[in-house]
Amino acid sequence: MKSTFLILISLIFCFSCQDEDAKRIVSSSSGNINSIVVVADNLLWENNVGETIRRVLAAPVEGLSVEEPLFAMKQMPPEVFEGFARKNRTVLKIEKGKEANTQIAQDSYARPQIVVVISGKTNEEIIEQIEMNAAKIIDAFNKQEITEKQRRISKSLFNDKDLEKDLGVSMNFPTAYRMAKAEDNFFWLRRDIKTGTIDMMVYEVPLSAIRSGDSTVVDIVRVRDSVGKKYIEGPLEGSYLATEDAFTPFISKTILDNKPAYETKGLWDVKNAFMSGPFINYAIEDKINNRYVIIEGYVFAPSVEKRDYMFELESILKSASIK
Repeated sequence: MKSTFLILISLIFCFSCQDEDAKRIVSSSSGNINSIVVVADNLLWENNVGETIRRVLAAPVEGLSVEEPLFAMKQMPPEVFEGFARKNRTVLKIEKGKEANTQIAQDSYARPQIVVVISGKTNEEIIEQIEMNAAKIIDAFNKQEITEKQRRISKSLFNDKDLEKDLGVSMNFPTAYRMAKAEDNFFWLRRDIKTGTIDMMVYEVPLSAIRSGDSTVVDIVRVRDSVGKKYIEGPLEGSYLATEDAFTPFISKTILDNKPAYETKGLWDVKNAFMSGPFINYAIEDKINNRYVIIEGYVFAPSVEKRDYMFELESILKSASIK
C-alpha cells in the first residue's frame, strides 16, 4: 500500500512538472516590432562590444532617404534579466568568459521568441563573433519580426478575391487598405495615414521585360516608371510616379513564394511635382505563366519616420502567393 502511494505521489509530481514546463514553453512573448533586448554587462555595453552591437543592429535601413536603424535596442545587465523582461520576442545575450560561439535559439523563455547568445573569453572574441555572424543574426531577428507582423495583420484581412481572379495572386493585407484602381490587370491599393498614404501596386509583365545580369535594375526601373506614368498620376498636370534619378536603387536576389525574385529598394518621386519617398519592389519569376509578377509598396509621409511603414509593406508583400 505504501509503495502504491509513493508511485501515485511520483506520478502527480511528474505530471505537475510537465505542466509547469508546458506553461513556460507556451508563455506569450511581447515587445514592440523591431525592438531588441540586449542582455550584457554595463561595461560591455559602454565599450567596444556595445559599439559593435550598435553598428551592426542599428545600421541604417536600406532605401530610406533619412537614416533610421534596423532595430531599436534596450540594454539591461544579466542580473535584471528575469520575469517579464524574459518575455521579449527578440533577445541578444552577451556572455563573456565562455568559449567563442554564437547560438540562435527559439522559444527559450516565451513563444514566439528568438534568443541569440554570443560568447567569448575576451572582448575581441565577442566582437569577432558579432561581425562574423552579423548577416545570420539580422536575418534571424528580421524573420521573427516579419512573422509577428504578419500574425498581427492576419486578424483583419482585406478580401483579395479580385487580385486572385485576375492575376492569380493572393496577399494578406489588412482592411485598412482600399482599392484605389483596378484595370488592365493593374491593382493600386492605398491606406491613408495622418501624414500621407501607404500604397501598393500589383501587376504583371512578360519574362522578357526583365533581363538577368547588369541590366536587371535598369529594366526594373524602366518597367516601374512606365507603369507609374500610365496608371499613377501626380497632383499636377503631366506629373506621375517614377524612380528618383539621383538615388541608385539597392537590388538583390531572393526567394518569394518558393520562386526566384528580385528585391529592389530605393526612392520614388513624382515627376514635375515635389513628392517623394521610399519604395520596395519584388519581381517574382513565374515561369509557368511566362511572366514576372510585380508587387510593390511605397510610402508618402513627409517629415516623419518611415521605417515601420516600410516594414509593414515588406511583411505584406512577403505573404504573396501565386496560384
